[in-house]
Amino acid sequence: MNIKKTQEVHFIAIGGAAMHNIALALSQNGAKVSGSDDEIAEPSRSRLKSAGLLPEEEGWFPEKIHGQLDAVVLGMHARKDNPELLRAMELGLKIYSYPEYLYEHSKDKLRVVIGGSHGKTTITSMILFVLKKCGMDFDFMVGAKLDGFDTMVRLSDAPLIILEGDEYLASPIDPRPKFHLYNANIGLISGIAWDHMNVFPTYESYIEQFRIFASNISEKGSLIYCANDPEVVKVVSENSIKAIKIPYSIPPNYIEKGISYLNLSESKTVGLKIFGEHNLMNLEAAHKVCTLLNITDSDFYAAISEFQGAAKRLEILAMNDQVAVYKDFAHSPSKLKATTDAVRMQYPDKKLIACMELHIFSSLNEKFLDQYKDSMNQADIAIVYFNPKTIEHKKLEPLTEEQVRTAFGRRDLLIFRESGELREYLLSLDARSKVFLLMSSGTFDGLSLDELAQKIAVSTLASA
Repeated sequence: MNIKKTQEVHFIAIGGAAMHNIALALSQNGAKVSGSDDEIAEPSRSRLKSAGLLPEEEGWFPEKIHGQLDAVVLGMHARKDNPELLRAMELGLKIYSYPEYLYEHSKDKLRVVIGGSHGKTTITSMILFVLKKCGMDFDFMVGAKLDGFDTMVRLSDAPLIILEGDEYLASPIDPRPKFHLYNANIGLISGIAWDHMNVFPTYESYIEQFRIFASNISEKGSLIYCANDPEVVKVVSENSIKAIKIPYSIPPNYIEKGISYLNLSESKTVGLKIFGEHNLMNLEAAHKVCTLLNITDSDFYAAISEFQGAAKRLEILAMNDQVAVYKDFAHSPSKLKATTDAVRMQYPDKKLIACMELHIFSSLNEKFLDQYKDSMNQADIAIVYFNPKTIEHKKLEPLTEEQVRTAFGRRDLLIFRESGELREYLLSLDARSKVFLLMSSGTFDGLSLDELAQKIAVSTLASA
C-alpha cells in the first residue's frame, strides 16, 4: 500500500495522541480522512476541529464504514466488539493498527526506532531537533508535542523516518508490541524497567519483548544500547542478535552555577539547557544515532546546545532567583528516581519538594507498589497523591496510606487523596530557596499545574 495514493482512510478511536496526529498528517497529504471515538479530550479535540476532522458526534457509527474505504486504522482505545470494527471485518476491509500503518508508509525508507522503558520521547525529540537544525528531510512519529513541529507525526516522500517505538500492544486485535512492527534498520534500547504488569504479567515476559525487538534488526543494521543498564547489556549479549552493537554511556560533564556542561576536550565545552544524568545519557544516545545519519559532531553539539526538552519532560513552569517549579511525565519507579535525583543534583543548595501521582494501572496495583522503594529518597519533602475513585474505576484493591508509606520506604511520606487539599498544602509552604517537582502521567485530577506554579513563584516575590 502506498499511503500517498490512499484516497480514503477511517480512524476508529481517532482521539488518541498518535491516532489524531496520523490523521492530521494524512489529511495534510491530501487523503480523505474520517474518524470516530466515544471520547475525545484536549488537545486532540481542538486540533481535529481546526483541521475539519472532528466527528460531528461522539460514539461509534457502523454506517461510516463502507466498501470504498482504502484502509481502516484501529486505535487501542477501541474494543474487540467495536461496531465499526465488526462492520469493517464483515466487509473484508484492510484493518491496520497504527504502527502497522506507519510501517506500510515507511517500508522503503531507512527506519530508526527508539525503544526502551524510559527516555524514548526525549531521545527521539533530541534527534528530530538536531536533524531539523541541520536541514535534513525526514518523517517521524514522537510521543510529545515539540516546539517548532506542528504535529507529532510527519508522513512524506522523505527517505528517512524516526519512530518512537513503545512496547505497548498494537491494537485490540493485534497483541504484538508496537516497536516489533516497525522492523528497525537502526534500533535503540535506552533502558529496561518493568512497569507494565497489566500487559506483561511477569518480568521475564517483559524482557522478552526487547530480545525480540533487538533480534529483528538485520546483521546489516545497528543496535545502539545503554551500557549503564545491566538488563539492556544482558539482552544485547544474546547470540540471536546479529546487528552491529554500539554502546553509549554518560558523557563527561560538569555543573557550574546551575548549568550543565559537556566536557568534549580539555579546551572545548558545550553548555546545555537540559540537566540530569538521565538526560545526558539520552543526549549521548541521540548523538550515536545522528552520527549514523552522517551528522558531524560539530553540527550535533551546536544544535543540541539549544535543545530545551520535550513537553512534560523536566519542563520548567515557573522560575525566579528564589524558586523553580518543574513538571515531569515520570510515573514509573525508574523514571521517578532518575528525575528526582537529577533535580537534587542540579539544585544542591535548595530544598526539594517532590510530588508524584499514582495514576497508571501498575502504580496503583498493590503487587507492583514495592517497586517504588527508595525512588524519592533525594527529596526533602516527598508527597504521593492518588485518587481512591481511580483505583475503584480500574477495579483494583484499595490502597491504604500505610501500604504506600511502606512501599516507598519513607515514614515521613505525605499522602493526599484530594487535589484541592494537595494544592492548598503546596501553596502554604514558604517557597523561598526551594524547588518543586510535580510528576505524573495524569493531571492530579485536573489540577492546573501552570496556575499553581505561577502562584508559588509570585509568593516568593511577595515575601521577599
